[in-house]
Amino acid sequence: MFGNWLKTSILMAGIVALFGAVGAMIGGQQGMLIALLVGGGMNVWAYWFSDKMVLKMYNARQVDATTSPYLYNMVRELANRANMPMPKVYIIDEAQPNAFATGRNPDNAAVAATSGIMRMLSERELRGVMAHELAHVKNRDILISTMSATVAGAISMLAQFGMFFGGRGDNRPHPALQILVMILAPMAAMIIQMAISRTREFGADRGGAEISGDPEALASALAKIEAYAKGIPMHAAEEHPETAQMMIMNPLSGGGLRGLFSTHPSTQERIARLRAMLR
Repeated sequence: MFGNWLKTSILMAGIVALFGAVGAMIGGQQGMLIALLVGGGMNVWAYWFSDKMVLKMYNARQVDATTSPYLYNMVRELANRANMPMPKVYIIDEAQPNAFATGRNPDNAAVAATSGIMRMLSERELRGVMAHELAHVKNRDILISTMSATVAGAISMLAQFGMFFGGRGDNRPHPALQILVMILAPMAAMIIQMAISRTREFGADRGGAEISGDPEALASALAKIEAYAKGIPMHAAEEHPETAQMMIMNPLSGGGLRGLFSTHPSTQERIARLRAMLR
């Protein structure tokens, strides 16, 4: 518990510092003070509303025992096994197989699965995936991931704003500095996400295997998702790449910097760790 609150505090402090740095570039000391206030306000807003924003980004639709009994009853059974509150359940109409969890705590959580993952995986494998997402909820990872996804996009937009409107007259920073900040600010946001995200996946894999009682099912699901996800673009994720770290598997099709700053550990290592639980 303390570790997650520490990570959240570090994330919030890093976000406010980035806002301040870009604000200083845009408007000097006054700009920095305004940006620090905006960054602080953004943290408060993200705490309460970032989950709803992310679900809206993906056009996720909420389902229940009537509209999607297969997925809803599966999540309910797993939540009962984990002795945790029943989260809201959503389906995302995307062909790519993927899933994520969001919310500020276990009492205000949601899990979402794409229509593609429901078609591709067997029932046993899908149970493993949804157990993984519930483990994120139980471990209280979801606040960190949802907030970082929301504010990373805001930092990128602020940096681009600074590129075109930073300063006036003698107060305008050197163009080379503007370009540097425009590149480094979003990169710093990605590094913050990466630093707090990769270890969470290993923890959720183990927790999900324990909830489902079937480590091999999750290992098999990860292998299938890895094989197919890269070949099937996920349009919402491509439009909002800052949300990629929330998914069970990196949904982005591009390489380069996106691969270098991947927030997900190696799928092969994840599978190896799960299968080691069977020994």
